[in-house]
Amino acid sequence: MFDFYKRRPQLDAIYDAFEATLVKNIPADRALQFVMKKNRSWMERDRAWVADVFYDMIRRWRLLATAAGTGDRIDKTIFWQLFGTWLLYKHYNLPAEGVFERVNVKRIEDKLEQYKKIRAIWHSIPDWLDRRGEKETGENWTAILEASNKPAPLFIRVNTLRVTKPDLYLRMRDEGFMAEDTPDGWDALLMKGGNVFRSKAFKEGLFEVQDLSSQLVAPFVEAEPGMRVIDACAGAGGKTMHLATFMKNKGRLLALDVSESKLEELRIRAKRAGAGIVEAKHIDSGKVIKRLAATADRLLIDAPCSGTGVLRRNPDIRWRLEEEDIVHLQQQQDDLLERYSAMVKPGGKMVYAVCSVFSSEGEERIRAFVQRHAEVWTLEEEKRAGLIQHAGDGFYMARLCRAK
Repeated sequence: MFDFYKRRPQLDAIYDAFEATLVKNIPADRALQFVMKKNRSWMERDRAWVADVFYDMIRRWRLLATAAGTGDRIDKTIFWQLFGTWLLYKHYNLPAEGVFERVNVKRIEDKLEQYKKIRAIWHSIPDWLDRRGEKETGENWTAILEASNKPAPLFIRVNTLRVTKPDLYLRMRDEGFMAEDTPDGWDALLMKGGNVFRSKAFKEGLFEVQDLSSQLVAPFVEAEPGMRVIDACAGAGGKTMHLATFMKNKGRLLALDVSESKLEELRIRAKRAGAGIVEAKHIDSGKVIKRLAATADRLLIDAPCSGTGVLRRNPDIRWRLEEEDIVHLQQQQDDLLERYSAMVKPGGKMVYAVCSVFSSEGEERIRAFVQRHAEVWTLEEEKRAGLIQHAGDGFYMARLCRAK
């Protein structure tokens, strides 16, 4: 039996975050962060429970609302029906009084059983996304959905500018964190519980939180010490920091982005990580790109995309994304390839990456680009990673060579 009364403060917070995400259109991570700041006194296990339940309810909103018969409306009464349905989905026994008195247990259990046969409802995605996913990924789509509806594992990337993997492993253990090793070749640890951002090791810049698939991108760039490397869509700098480790803090690493606020966060991260070769530059006009023409030995374009490869990490994407957005994103991806590729020196290399499972944002964009510029660019290697390949998110990456 679920003890509702002991969890009432946490459930009120989940409702606030739920409403903020689905009604006020605030990104789920920001909505959750806001309620956590309002409840700083909670113990770590309470904070973890709130995060787990909130993300799972966002992830399964269509299934819960359809089984409960609430439609897309959200208010406090409807939330309790949705939460009661979530409890039944998780096979809890439900009290028949109080806020759950409107929950028709038998009807909902029958509906949940019925919806197991309807993929879009059971995996809780819009119909258009289900159709497109099957068209673009074929027989892999159901497996991708199953993986996307599981909680995302927490990986940390060892900052090899400051520490070795064995030493970080011992350091995290000494600080009371549960860490598991990853296979050889990965500068990563799998964390089991605990807020790693509160660790002394994080504050000392010994690691960054970064998904396993995301950690494949920087080595794929083949950046070397002494090179001039440009991270053209750097954001807050996760991959920028990783590139700095392969360059061993030698050379020049230019981080570009259209968001000055993200670059400010990148500067803070670079200082903490000891990545002294990083220079952040705001793209405030087209002149920035033109001035960098033919200057980069290596270029990374981590392009804006649908985010279908990170649905488990950002479950609210499925409720924000519209089918017409995919067309707009493809146009944006083509534009970035056309304009930013000019920054690569003759003989240099460019890596294009997206956290999308759709071939229309990956393979098709690269083939179209190479076809348009066959005399200048050749595809050297491409790969898909994550979700059904290993424990990481869904990524596509391609490395292209520019003719000398």
